[in-house]
Parts: sequence; structure tokens; C-alpha cells
Amino acid sequence: MSGSANRPVRRRAFVLGTAAAVGTAALSGTASAATFGWSDDGTNYVVDTGANLVFKVRKSNGDLSSLVYRGTEYQGYGGMNSHIESGLGTSTVSIRQSGSTILVSVAYGTLRHYYAARSGENNIYVWTNKADDSVSATRFILRTRPGLFLNDEPDSYTYAPTTIEASDVFRKSDGQTRSKHYSKLRVMDYNYVGWSSGGVGLWIVRSNHEKASGGPFYRSLLRHQSADGGGLYEILYYGQNQTEAQRFGLQGPYVIALTDGGAPSSSLFPGTLTTSWADSLGMSGYVGASGRGKVAGVGISGRNTAYAYTVALANSTAQYWGSARSSDGFFSIGGVLPGTYTLTVFKGELAVHTTSVSVTAGGTTTLNTIAIPSSNDPGNATAIWRIGDWNGAPSGFKNADLMTYAHPSDVRAASWTGNVVIGNNETASFPCYLWKDVNSGILVYFRLTAAQAAAAHTLRIGVTTAYANGRPQVSVNGAWTSAIPSPPTQPNTRSLTNGSYRGNNHTFTYSVPASAWQTDTGQYNVLKIDVVSGSGTTGYLSAGTAIDAIDLLA
Repeated sequence: MSGSANRPVRRRAFVLGTAAAVGTAALSGTASAATFGWSDDGTNYVVDTGANLVFKVRKSNGDLSSLVYRGTEYQGYGGMNSHIESGLGTSTVSIRQSGSTILVSVAYGTLRHYYAARSGENNIYVWTNKADDSVSATRFILRTRPGLFLNDEPDSYTYAPTTIEASDVFRKSDGQTRSKHYSKLRVMDYNYVGWSSGGVGLWIVRSNHEKASGGPFYRSLLRHQSADGGGLYEILYYGQNQTEAQRFGLQGPYVIALTDGGAPSSSLFPGTLTTSWADSLGMSGYVGASGRGKVAGVGISGRNTAYAYTVALANSTAQYWGSARSSDGFFSIGGVLPGTYTLTVFKGELAVHTTSVSVTAGGTTTLNTIAIPSSNDPGNATAIWRIGDWNGAPSGFKNADLMTYAHPSDVRAASWTGNVVIGNNETASFPCYLWKDVNSGILVYFRLTAAQAAAAHTLRIGVTTAYANGRPQVSVNGAWTSAIPSPPTQPNTRSLTNGSYRGNNHTFTYSVPASAWQTDTGQYNVLKIDVVSGSGTTGYLSAGTAIDAIDLLA
């Protein structure tokens, strides 16, 4: 990050590739024969970290043009270098050494990009400052040579020759699907991505994403692999299924780390990494630890202890988050830029409380126990029946887990059609996604007592995102049909087919009159749920929506 961050994050070490030992590897060793320093070969600045890593930065455009670790070149495929977006073009590139740090600075229009090396480390610390939208820079991609880390993971398409959607979703001959979008993980779930093979680990340790968008539950592509080579990403802004506007400013550091095959050191992880050594380097937009503040909460009452709670801070310039302690809801979020933020408490991924909090440089904003009103959690309402849980995600629904790393057409997916009977494993039987052209018109069967059938009831359908304005219209027993609801604000890109159900949570409510119910208590009532929209195309790209929970209130 820009400066140091002491906020807690989930310390999960996910290796997205061929299995590498998950553990703590020390910062790569101190030099023995090599000498820390830099040189100019006419085309590139050549940096020797004094350990086992030598890298080059192209003087004309700031590309990372070589990455040699223990004498082996890892950088590049298809004649392309590693760089911001698809490369910046003609740039002003400079280099200087300050004691045990070497900084390469790249200026392209309003964008500033930096590579830093520390003596005796096999790491490259990278920062990117996108000041405005005049420059297209939404990612850094580390390109790796073919044949070094081949794999057959969900985000690989090495063995998936058939294109089934756009130019980035593929099907293997066995019917399994592959795409660089299928990372499985939310941003809060991982600290690094990469591969390990032959006693070498190549990783990108993510930044704290304070200048990214989408919050802690956001999903985006993290890496890809094919016969042509591989790519590791640090996403600066990703437009797919995005819920927030782009943020600008300095993002980083994200760290290119090479190891002896083990995981990168936890001292590089967001939340533990400190960069006081960078305070005096003069990077544009850099704010050190002394210019940042902290938010701490005594606890959170009114929680449902069956769920994990997350506290997030967000404004137009920055975002942060931390986990609430399961015992009492205590939380602490450090390394926060000064400003006023919306603080949101999430039950699972469902927002159940918001407030405003101000942060000052060098200060700690301490909050008394946050009380979540019972009415803020829809799961507290008494229901005659309920499908799923009100947690902001389609967890537990049919195919829900698979959809974070596969296309809906994947051979492993259970049938998207089929009716549901309350009392007969209804959540696992109900599909996590509904589409106008695939499974619209799903039927839910349920019985009511005489007293329940004599009264009107509220039906609720919670959704987590929608594609092409897909939204539910319902009918009961063919006797009553709801109006077509207005579409809520949702992302306008693909979502359900590229591994993400995360959009804007919304609850549709329907007032069902007593006249709609069966009067014979021995008969099933039949709820029909259709997906309506005038947008979308066909199949899995027809209008659709992801389900959080469905219930009929008492």
C-alpha cells in the first residue's frame, strides 16, 4: 500500500496453481557473490538486487522487459513484456539509488508508475498512480514464459480449445469450462497469487486495494495460463460486474516476489507490510504511516453469531475493510487516509448497518459498541417458510459454489430447471441463478394452514446482482400475478457467466392477497417465479439474476 497498513485481514494463503507449500518463507536471501546496484545497457535499466534476482525496465516505455531469477528468464510471452495495461507507449523513465533502495520512475501523461528494489531481496515493489481517466491503466500484468508453470486450474485454458462465450470462456473436451475470470476468490480471501514449480515460486502479493473499487467481496481475474504463457494480475480497476466508480491515486505497493518454491513471506502481505523505507523516495501521491489514521470499534451487538461480520470503510477516494471478532464484534482498521467515510457492517455479504466516521492523520477514531437494529437484518423476520439465508450471497443454492469457477453450461452443473417443494431440501434444490431464457417459470410448492391462508402475506425475493435488468415477477396459483417490478441499479456487464454473483443486493417485496391462496389446506399452493426484462440475448446471456433468499412472511 502507500505507506504502512496495520488493518487486520483474513490471513489466508491461497496458491492459485500447481500446489506449492503454504507456509512462511523468509524474505529471499541476502547476496553472497552478486552486488546490489544498477546499470544502463542502452535500452534498459538493469537492476541487480544483490540476491538472486536481476530485472530490466525498458527506458523507452517503462515495461518490465526481463525477470531473471537464479539465471532463468521468467518474463514474457508472445513477444510482449510485463507492464501496465497493454503498455504505455513512449514514456519518461528515470532511475536513482538511495542507500539500499533503487527506484525506477515512469511518467506517461498524468500516470506515474514505480518499481523499487531493496538490497538483498528477491522482490520488486510496484506502485501505480493513475491520476485521472485520461490514461487507460486498469491492471498490471506480469507475463511469464510458456512451459514454466503450466496447469489445468479453472483460470487456465491450456487444454480448453473451444470458445463458448466472448473470447475468454472456453470448454474442454470433457465438458468442463475454463476462463481467466474463474478465480474462485473474493479480494478479501487472498493475499497473493502465482505458481510454484521446480523449486521456484513466482507470485504477485496484492496491495491493500485502497484505490481499487468494489469492496471486500469483489471478484476479478487474478491470473491466467495457456500454452502461450501465463499472466499474473494486480487489478487497479476492473469494470466487470463493478458496483463502484473508479478511484484515482497511488495504489501499492503490490509485490513481485520470487521464492524457493514456498509461499511469499507474510511480511509482504497487505496489512502487515510496512514501507517506511519508501517515505523519502518522493513518489507522487505517496502517504506514509504518519499521514494515516485508524478506526477501532469496541464491538457489534445484534449480530447473528452463525455468520462472519465484516466492517468496511469507503468514500470516493479510498476503501478499507477488516473482520469483526467473532466473540464480540471488535474490529480495527488501520492505515486509513484522512477523510470522512461511510462505515458499513456486513453480515456475510449483506449490509445490515451504515454510519459515518471521520479519520485524521495520526489519530485513532474509537467507536462505542455498534448496535444493529433487529429490523436491519431481514433474517430476523418471522417467516412461514424461507429458501436460503439472508447473507448477501447465493450460498447453499444449487450450483452456487461451482459458479465462482465455472460457466453455467459446465458439465459439472446440476440441471438449472426443476421445481421446488418446501420441506424437501428446498435451498439445495433451488438454482442460484435464474435466466429468462433458461429456467424462468420455476415453481415452488408449499402448504398453508387455514389461519395462514385466511390472511394476506408479504413475499420477499432477495437478489445479489442482475444481468440485463433481469428481475422476478411472481404469480400464485394462477389466481394472482404481481406487477412487473422496476429494475434496481446493477452493473451493466456480464456477471453470472464470469464467476461473479456480487452486485448490489436488493430485496423485491410482493403483497399477496388472501384471495390468492388455496382454501383447501391439503392442497399445495404454487408460486411461479418468472424473469422479466426487455434486454439481454439468449441462453445464459439472456436477462438473469442471482438469488440471496426467498421467504413468505407470517
